[in-house]
Amino acid sequence: MPIHHAVLALLADGSSYGYELKGRFEESVGPQWGELNIGHLYQVLDRLERDRLVTKRVVPQSSRPNRVVYRLTKAGRAELDEWLDVPFVRPAYRDDLFLKLFAAARLGSDRLERFLKLQKESFLAELAALGKLRRDHQDDPLVALLIEAAVLHTKADLRLVDLAEGSSLRLTESAGAEVPVEDEASGELVDSGGS
Repeated sequence: MPIHHAVLALLADGSSYGYELKGRFEESVGPQWGELNIGHLYQVLDRLERDRLVTKRVVPQSSRPNRVVYRLTKAGRAELDEWLDVPFVRPAYRDDLFLKLFAAARLGSDRLERFLKLQKESFLAELAALGKLRRDHQDDPLVALLIEAAVLHTKADLRLVDLAEGSSLRLTESAGAEVPVEDEASGELVDSGGS
């Protein structure tokens, strides 16, 4: 997650300090991104200073601890420009949803169908919540764009669940799922092909 580039972009507006950067980041990208951990932010700022992309100076305060103010360097601006000149390409498509599909398919059609039903309900609830966020943030174009991206991703995931429902038998067969049967003596589930 390229938070360090977002921090460089915030510092392109002028000098700032940790909690102000945190607030500006969260305000700029909206609630869909989530909160920025202040400890992580300070780690990022330390790395940026180490790499000479930002400088810092201590500003004494009379009734509070000293404030550390960060400023973008020319090298930091060059790094930001260079990053923006490289298009985003997802290096691999890794998603927990696929791992869950994999696991559920291996456990058989009943388990897969149960998982797909629960997942579909979750995505529909997420779309409803995103609809409310969309209405609440329609006046902020950057936040609205991020929410729209979340809506599109959720709709794509929902479509994937629909496709999986339509091919659940093929998914379980290709995963090599054994249909468990109950052992009459113990009441335990055993593989249908077990010895």
